[in-house]
Amino acid sequence: MLKSKAQDKLKIQILKFGNKGLKFCALNFMIILNFMFYALNLNLAFSESGKKYISLAPSTTEILFDLGFGDNVVGVSTSCNYPSQAKKIEKIGTFSEPNIEKIASLKPDMIFATGLEQSQAVLRLKNLGFKVYVSDPRDIDGLLRSILDIGNLTGTIERAKILTDNMRQRIDTIGEKVSKIPLKNRLKVFLEIWHEPLMTAGPGSFIDDILSKAGGVNIASDVMRPYCRFSSEAVVKRNPDAIILAYMAEKDPGRALGSRIGWRDIKAIKEERVISSIDPDLYLRPGPRVAEAVEQVYHYLYEK
Repeated sequence: MLKSKAQDKLKIQILKFGNKGLKFCALNFMIILNFMFYALNLNLAFSESGKKYISLAPSTTEILFDLGFGDNVVGVSTSCNYPSQAKKIEKIGTFSEPNIEKIASLKPDMIFATGLEQSQAVLRLKNLGFKVYVSDPRDIDGLLRSILDIGNLTGTIERAKILTDNMRQRIDTIGEKVSKIPLKNRLKVFLEIWHEPLMTAGPGSFIDDILSKAGGVNIASDVMRPYCRFSSEAVVKRNPDAIILAYMAEKDPGRALGSRIGWRDIKAIKEERVISSIDPDLYLRPGPRVAEAVEQVYHYLYEK
């Protein structure tokens, strides 16, 4: 109806002013259409404001909060601790074992989850008739698409576009700095997810993409799985320039790592480039803070 009136108005303007005013009229028409799109998007956002959401993963919890839906989240897993408001939301079980009965009792309009350990829970929830969106990106581009998907589902696509544009701009800024570092001068990095058993991230993982965009060269770039065990001997042989610990370490992590057999001569340990100051949640969670992860990894590799 509104569109039809706008078209009629355009025709009247063309008849009145002739071809000379065509460009002016076309501009008016575009302004009207843009206003209508904005109004429609605003109405969608208002219609979503009363919806109830449950988030099973810390990453999707952070995305929902960044899109302005913190008040709509009625249940989260015990692992959801950011932002601080998430700690006060009712818990629906652990990350690996969500309580299906508890989730059902909260009657959510939509559930947001991730893959891997949550696959079985997702299947059960879908079989019960719940709407479930799975965010399981393998790289940063996949994360940006996932945020836009969630923006679409919640009627906040414009806000999602602003968020992802800002993230991409920050990552691209680091990319420009990295491009100026010759490949032969880029630092070899070992990222230690856990120590017993020794685990790391390889190609096809979210973490590997972060390391690459921050200018690091992953020494585990040839492993067969995104996340896997890695031998202590291989770390010694590949002699990384830097080691990043993805867990809370001792006060002197370099000394602790140096006590491992053969590790004392690793370049990262000799030159005291064992990094444990970066919040692991920044790069372990595929969420809105990934741009900060890229910035911090670059900073500790090349600016410290």
